[in-house]
Amino acid sequence: MKRIQRALEALVERIDTPAPIVLADVVQGNIDRMQAFAAQHNLDVRPHVKTHKCVEIGRRQIKAGAVGITAGNVGEAEVFAAAGFDDIFIAYPIWPAGTKGPRIRKLADTIRLRVGVDNVAAINALADAMGPEPDRLQVVIEVDCGARRSGAPAEAAGDLALAARKRGLVPVGVFTYPGHGSAGPDARKRAADDQDAALTTAVRSLTAVGITPEVVSAGSTPTVEFATNSVITEIRPGEYVFNDLNNTRLGACTEDQIALFVAGTVVSDWVPDQVILDIGTKALGREGSPEVGYGSIAGTTAVLSKLNEYHGFLPLPAGFRPGVGTVLPVVPNHVCPVVVNFEEYIVTDSTGTMLEWWPVDARGFLN
Repeated sequence: MKRIQRALEALVERIDTPAPIVLADVVQGNIDRMQAFAAQHNLDVRPHVKTHKCVEIGRRQIKAGAVGITAGNVGEAEVFAAAGFDDIFIAYPIWPAGTKGPRIRKLADTIRLRVGVDNVAAINALADAMGPEPDRLQVVIEVDCGARRSGAPAEAAGDLALAARKRGLVPVGVFTYPGHGSAGPDARKRAADDQDAALTTAVRSLTAVGITPEVVSAGSTPTVEFATNSVITEIRPGEYVFNDLNNTRLGACTEDQIALFVAGTVVSDWVPDQVILDIGTKALGREGSPEVGYGSIAGTTAVLSKLNEYHGFLPLPAGFRPGVGTVLPVVPNHVCPVVVNFEEYIVTDSTGTMLEWWPVDARGFLN
C-alpha cells in the first residue's frame, strides 16, 4: 500500500477526482508473474480483457507471451480485433440475435475466433448465422464445475461437440469457470479441484465421441494458483492484472500487487467521526456490503461504509482525520465494475515520476 500512497502524493496537484490511477510497474509485474507461472506449468495464458478493457494493457500481455485474449462479448472482441489482436475467445454462451450474427461472421473472417456454447439451440443458431461456411467458427463447450452459472454438465460435452461438428462448426475443446472459488480463502482450492474434475470428465466425453480437444481452458484469478492439473492447457485470469481487495482477502494476491486505485477527495466533514468523499457508485460500482465495506483507504484501517451515487461515507478510525480537500487512495473491493465507469486511466508508477493516459477502449461495449 506504500506504493499507492507514494504515487498519489506525487500526483495530487495534477488530477481531478474521482480518478482511476494505475501503477504501470505493478501492472507489468503482475503480467510477468502470471506468465512465469504459466511457463512453469506448461500452460498458455489467454487473459480476460473484461477486467481492463484497454488495448495498451492487452498489448503488454501479448508481448509478455499470452497466446491471445479472452473477451466477454462481441463488442469487446470487435474493439480488440480492430486494434490488431488476431486470436480471440469470447468465453460466453452467445445467442446470435440481432446484429450479433453478422458481427460474429465478420470477426471470423478476419481473426481466429472462438466462442463459447453450452446448448444445442445456440449451436444451431450460430451455424445458421455463419451461413454457408460454418467451419470458419471455432466453438468451445462450456461446462459447469460448481459455480452454477452457465455451462452444461461435464458429461454432456461430447454430445454438444458432436452436435456442433454435425452443423459444420469446429469444436476445439472445453472450458469452465470456478466462480465458487471466490466464496472465501478455503474455497479456492476446493473450487480448483471441482474444476479439475469437471474438465477431466468433459475431455473424456469428447474423446468418447472421437473428438480430441485442442484446448482445455480454466479460470480464474482466485483459483489460477491451483490450475495445474495436466489436463488443463490454458488459463484465463483477468483480475490479476490489477488485483483488488477481494483477491487480497482471498489470499490470491498481496497488497503490493494491487495496481489500480481510485483517487477521491474529502468534500465534507460536518458529521462527527465521518467524512464524505466525492466517490460513490458512479465511480466504484456497488460491490461490497455493510460487513466488509465498499472500498478501503490504502495504508489505513478506514473503510467506506456506504455509497450514494456521488458520495462515499467514510467513518474515521482513531487517529485518522483527513481534512476537506485531502485526496485519498481508495482500493476497490472488485476492480472490474470500476473500470467501466471511466474513459481513461491516469497511469503512473510507484514513484509517481511518470504520467500517461491510457484509454479504456472497450468501455460501454455490452453486447
